This record gives sequence, C-alpha cells and structure tokens, in this order.
Amino acid sequence: MNLLTTEQIAAAQKANLESACGLTTRVIEGIEKLAELNLKTIQSTLAETRQNALKALSVNDPQAWLALQGALVASTAEKVQLYSRELFQTVSAAQGEFAQLAQAQYEAYNRRVQTLIEDVARSAPAGSEAAIAGWKSAIGATHTLIETLQRASQQTVQVAESSLDAVATAASKTARRTAGQTAATLGR
Repeated sequence: MNLLTTEQIAAAQKANLESACGLTTRVIEGIEKLAELNLKTIQSTLAETRQNALKALSVNDPQAWLALQGALVASTAEKVQLYSRELFQTVSAAQGEFAQLAQAQYEAYNRRVQTLIEDVARSAPAGSEAAIAGWKSAIGATHTLIETLQRASQQTVQVAESSLDAVATAASKTARRTAGQTAATLGR
C-alpha cells in the first residue's frame, strides 16, 4: 500500500517552499518596519535634543531652567509612550501575520492528515475500526488543543496591549502633573 504518490510529495514540497518564502518575506518586512521606526525615532530625538540644548543654554534664570527641565521630562515621557505603542503595534502586526500563516499551514496539514486517515480506513483490514476511531479521536483532541492555545494567545496579546495603554497613559499623566507642579512651585 503506497500512501503518497510522487506528485503528492512534490506538491507538499512546493507548498512547504512557498510557506518558507512567505514567512521569510514577512520577517524581512517586520525588520524593515522596526528599522524605519527606530530611524525615525533617532532622527527626531537628535533634532529635539539640539533644540532643547539651545533652549537650556539661552535660559539665565534658575527657575526658568527648572521649568524647562520639567517640561522636557513630560515631553520625553510622552515620546517614550508613543514609541512603545508604535513598537508594540508593529510587533503585534507581525505576530498576527505569523499566526495567520501558521493557521493556514495547520489547516492544510490537518486536511492532509484527514485524507490520509480516510485512505487508511478504506484500505484497513476488517476489525481495525476501533484503532482508526482512536486515531481520529486523538487528532480531534489535538485540533481542539491547538484552537484553545490560539485563543489563549490572542487573549494574551489583547491583555498586553491594554496593559501597555494603561501604563503609558498613567505615565503620561504623572509626567504632566509633575511638570505642572514644578512650574507652579517655580512660579511662586
């Protein structure tokens, strides 16, 4: 009994090659997006650092200098929050694409396994129904486990995203409040 023909093997190898190329493309796109984000962040940070240094050098009053420092702290906290959010979104999008690719591969694999089981069941000797039923049951349980893990993974990403938003918002509020308090203290 020959379960796979040379055409089926060639088709499987072609599908695997396509998957590998697709995954490689996604990885490169993700790296490119991260590089763009980091380059943009570095460029804006250098420009802002220059401007802030010039402002600090032009301040003669210690109170004005402290107020400027408070404003810079608040501004930096907001920029870190924005960078973190963009970084998380980029990584999250890449993870979503990988999950979609993995899901497609899993579904294709599952179809091939189901076809194999059906072929084996048709050519199996009498009395092997219990073994085939057990095999089908094990595959069904595995499928259920994978779906559960996928849902848990999606929930984890959602919790991480909402936690990041909450922490970033709290940090931004604290930085603004501190800057406001510093300015109010210096204004007295």
